Amino acid sequence: MKNKASVLTLRIPEELKHSIKNMADQQGVSINQLALYALTKEIQEMKTHSLLKTYWAQRDEKEISENFTKLLEKVKEKNNAETVPDWDAI
Repeated sequence: MKNKASVLTLRIPEELKHSIKNMADQQGVSINQLALYALTKEIQEMKTHSLLKTYWAQRDEKEISENFTKLLEKVKEKNNAETVPDWDAI
C-alpha cells in the first residue's frame, strides 16, 4: 500500500535553499528527495532522543551504574573466548 503524498510549503532562508540544492546536486537526487531524507532522519533522531530521555529519567544513578558494571563483566567474559579478535580485547 502506498502512502498518500501531501504538499508542505516551507519558507527558508535563501542561503539554506542554495545549500540544499548544492547538496542534492552532489548526491544526484532532487531537492525533494534530499529534504524528505533529511527531515525523516532528523525526526527519527528526535524521537529516539525523547525515548531515551524518558527511559533514563526513570532510573537512578545507582541502577545505571550497577547495570553498566554487569554489562562490562559480560564483555570481559566474552573477551576471554578464543573467538574474540585481539583488536577487540579489553
